Amino acid sequence: MKIINTPDSYFENLKDYPFSANYHEVQEGIKMHYVDEGDGPIILLLHGEPSWSYLYRKMIPILAGNGFRCIAPDLVGFGKSSKIVGKENYTFKSHLGWLTALLAHLSLRDVHLFCQDWGGLLGLRSAANNPDMFSSITVSNTFLPHSGIKASPAFIRWRDFSQNSRFFDCAGILQMGTVSTLNGDVLKAYNAPFPDDSFKDGAKIFPALVPFDDEDAHNEIPNCDAAWKVLSAWDKPFLTLFGDSDDIMKNGDLFFQSKVPGAKGQSHKLIENAGHFIQEDEGEELAALLSDFIKSNN
Repeated sequence: MKIINTPDSYFENLKDYPFSANYHEVQEGIKMHYVDEGDGPIILLLHGEPSWSYLYRKMIPILAGNGFRCIAPDLVGFGKSSKIVGKENYTFKSHLGWLTALLAHLSLRDVHLFCQDWGGLLGLRSAANNPDMFSSITVSNTFLPHSGIKASPAFIRWRDFSQNSRFFDCAGILQMGTVSTLNGDVLKAYNAPFPDDSFKDGAKIFPALVPFDDEDAHNEIPNCDAAWKVLSAWDKPFLTLFGDSDDIMKNGDLFFQSKVPGAKGQSHKLIENAGHFIQEDEGEELAALLSDFIKSNN
C-alpha cells in the first residue's frame, strides 16, 4: 500500500483558513489531519465528497466565538490527511475505522455532531456505534442507507461520472453543488489537496462506496440497518438543516424527522438559497442555528 501526503506548500496562504494543523496516525503510515479550535462544549464537524475541513472555515470562528470547541477532521484521502494510492484501499469500513481511531485518540465526550454528505454516513454510524459519546446530532444534506433503498437516477449519473471521467475537478464539483459563485481563491483551496490525479483515488472512489440495497459490494446495508435501529430510538436532540437547492438530498430532512424521536419539536429549517455544499452558501447562518440548537437543548 503506497501512502502519499500533499506537500505543505500547497496549503500556504489559503484564504480565510488560519487554523493550526493537528495530526494523528490512525493506522501505520496514515495520518489524519484535524482542526481543533476554541474551548467549551465539543462540536464535531464532518465533511464529505470531495471537500475537506476548509468547508467549515466560515462556521468555525463563529462557533468558537460562541463558546464551543470545534473539531473538523479531514477524512483520509482528503485535505491535509494522507492519501492512499489505489481505489481498492478505501472502503466504508476503513473510513469508519480511521474516524473511530481519531475520536478515540481525542477521548471525546458529550459531542455535538454536525455532518454533511459522506460525513453523515460516517458520523451517524459512529453515533450509533457509540451513542454515549454524543449529546446531539445535526444532519445537513445527507442520508444513511437502509434496506430497500435504491440509487436515484441523479446519483447513478454522478457515480458513473466519478468512476469514468478522465477529468475529475474537485473544485468544479464544489462549484456545481453551490448556489453562490466561488471565487478563484476558494476554488484553488478546494483543489489544493490534489496536486495531480495520483492524489485523487479516495475522492474518485467515494461515490461508488455508497451502499444500496441492490448494490452493496462490501455488505454494508446490514450495518446501516443496525445503525438505523439505534437512530429509531434516539431521543437526544436531533436537528435537520437542509438546503432548499440541493435536489439530490431533497426531502431527506423530512425522512429523518419522521424516523428519529429526538427530532420531535426541534427547530428544523430548510435554508433558502443553499445548495448541497450548504456550508459554502450559508455557513454563517448554519453556525448561528447550530449554536442556538445546542444552547436551547442544554
